[in-house]
Amino acid sequence: MKYGFVFPHADVLKAIEFAKVAEEAGWDAFFVWEPTYGIDAWVTLAAIAVQTERIRLGTLLSPVSRMRPWKLGSEAITLDILSNGRINLCVGLGAVDTGFEVFGEEIDRKTRAQLLDEGLDIMNGLWNRELSNYNGKHYQIKNLKECAFFKRHPQPNLIQHPRIPIWVVGAWPWKKSMQRVLKCDGIIPTIKNKQGKFEKITPEHIFEIKNFIEEHRSLKTPFDIIIEGETPGNDSELASSIVRPFAEAGATWWIESIWASPDLNQLLNRVKQGPPSLE
Repeated sequence: MKYGFVFPHADVLKAIEFAKVAEEAGWDAFFVWEPTYGIDAWVTLAAIAVQTERIRLGTLLSPVSRMRPWKLGSEAITLDILSNGRINLCVGLGAVDTGFEVFGEEIDRKTRAQLLDEGLDIMNGLWNRELSNYNGKHYQIKNLKECAFFKRHPQPNLIQHPRIPIWVVGAWPWKKSMQRVLKCDGIIPTIKNKQGKFEKITPEHIFEIKNFIEEHRSLKTPFDIIIEGETPGNDSELASSIVRPFAEAGATWWIESIWASPDLNQLLNRVKQGPPSLE
């Protein structure tokens, strides 16, 4: 089990401070959220990358439907190089109540799913340099390899191989959502019952997801199952009792996600206490 921490505030200077403390305290990854407008997640992560050495970095998460995939792909590959291969790309449909409608972004769920799938296809094609033409419902690319600009300025190489690890939100056990998951490198699971209602995730769900992935995923690259939650930093036994059932069921990452905390001092204290331990 590895451990990450999400910084829930929009403050670039504090995010840098927290990330440096998180690395010192033994956390394995540090994530920032990506607002529709505000402190830019990728600029923030770039600043963190040059002031840290070990900790992995990422967004939690990037709503691909409101981003040009070649722009997001450029940001990700730049950070991959800048961090010497310490980035994860976390993607999903995003929460429409974070300003989508205000800025005229797509709010239809089906369309956002289509944009997500096409965006992932394009980014993968750009990263592996195989993409020349793409004819999707929403995006079209023509003769990329023949473009004079790209002949003069070759596309950069990723540090990570075969690609930047992509973690995607997946609604278990819905088929279309899980088919997308199988093409990626990790799942941030949500549980959606047959009535379309979301449920609290349990270790039993994780066990089912793990078995599904092992049975149906054809890619040979490592695959992660990510759980978000909260643990007390001052009670190691209680923290272990919260995390252990998920680890035993097959989860590989625990992301400490204290979204409701308005107090930066309390939040920093939790970072300093370090991740939970199963030992």
